[in-house]
Amino acid sequence: MIEEKLLTEYARLVVNTGVNIAAGQDMIVSSPIECAELARYIAAAAYDAGARDVTISWSDERFTRLRYEKADAAVFNEFPAWRRSLYSDAAADGAAFVSIYSTDPDLLNGIPGEKLRNAERSAGAALLEYRAKLMNNENRWCVVSAPSAAWACKVFPDLSTEQALDKLWRAILSTVRVSEGKDAVKEWDKHIDFLHRAAAFMNKSSFSALHYRNGLGTDLVVGLPEGHIWAGGSEKAADGRMFAANIPSEEIYTVPDRMHVDGKVEASKPLVYNGSTIEGFGFVFKDGRVVDFHADKGRDVLDGLLKMDDGSMRLGEAALVPYDSPISKSGVLFYNTLFDENAACHLALGKAYPTCLKDGAEMDSVTLLKHGVNDSLIHEDFMIGTADLKIDGIYKDGRTVPVFRDGNFTENALAEAPVFRHGEEAPAPLILKQLNI
Repeated sequence: MIEEKLLTEYARLVVNTGVNIAAGQDMIVSSPIECAELARYIAAAAYDAGARDVTISWSDERFTRLRYEKADAAVFNEFPAWRRSLYSDAAADGAAFVSIYSTDPDLLNGIPGEKLRNAERSAGAALLEYRAKLMNNENRWCVVSAPSAAWACKVFPDLSTEQALDKLWRAILSTVRVSEGKDAVKEWDKHIDFLHRAAAFMNKSSFSALHYRNGLGTDLVVGLPEGHIWAGGSEKAADGRMFAANIPSEEIYTVPDRMHVDGKVEASKPLVYNGSTIEGFGFVFKDGRVVDFHADKGRDVLDGLLKMDDGSMRLGEAALVPYDSPISKSGVLFYNTLFDENAACHLALGKAYPTCLKDGAEMDSVTLLKHGVNDSLIHEDFMIGTADLKIDGIYKDGRTVPVFRDGNFTENALAEAPVFRHGEEAPAPLILKQLNI
């Protein structure tokens, strides 16, 4: 059983560092019913911090599975108007959003891919305006996690359900820097300093491309558009308040050039997508587009992801994560992208973040495409980091500089970079796929 004071501290971190709630502001919490306890702690912390009101939007994975099994296929071409209104109207009114991501990795195994793709498309179309607001940092938002029984048993299959839940809770709290006798908000301030320092080095360098290589067979060059921005840790919303959109977060990230990605990349960890697990997979890119792929498990699911739209075959994010991050050191494979992506360098297929390009938040979709910023209904991260990963930064004139060696930032990469404090401007967007809507 997790101590009440640890849950209280976790909720305080989510409210004060995650969404940085303002007095008089509304907050929407999206939560599975199995995570009701944490949702209530977060709501209480929000009220204590001055929130005007909190709305909890519940989801039920067992019902979700039942619906996919029994509902007519045509249903998945639609998205409930009331759910669209909840998020779109709240975003228009300036609400903050918290999502508790606790998906059973095997939830939708065996569900026809067409149903899953149609549901993804209908949700993407219905929530286009809402997601655009979050991706442009018009609203503050945060994705966090709490264990569910199915997820815990997937991660720790040799333990009883009760033991697995407790062990997963302990692992989560450790990765988000919540521990006995420590102020989690202050711990995050120090962590954000490091991420800002790494981002400052990459921004100062202004590389034109990155070259990734490792023993798995990855040999990939990812182009970076003119004016790209590296960021991580915390970001600045339209109202000027800082927030941390992912808890945990160990990454700095930017926008790749959608037309200039070439070579081969192998995933280093499984990917859980739409309730199915994809393992042993990789891609071949030419001129920015996936031209070949393979998967030992879940190939049909991966094929469906790539066929979502034209943008799903191109990259929308390149993220750097030290192999020695706390999540990686834990040795736990979480089967949850929020955690596993923060254990390893990763890339993302699909939509890119306009705020990772200079003046990108003010550009329309056509202008963004012209600048190399990808567009899609999806944004799906996959992990590529390993203990032997090498990354070189390539300048316009062809010179190269070591950025990663042995899976971690080189000492020179961080030596001269300035330190930024939490609360200062550090533009950065984060992932949207865990929003539970």
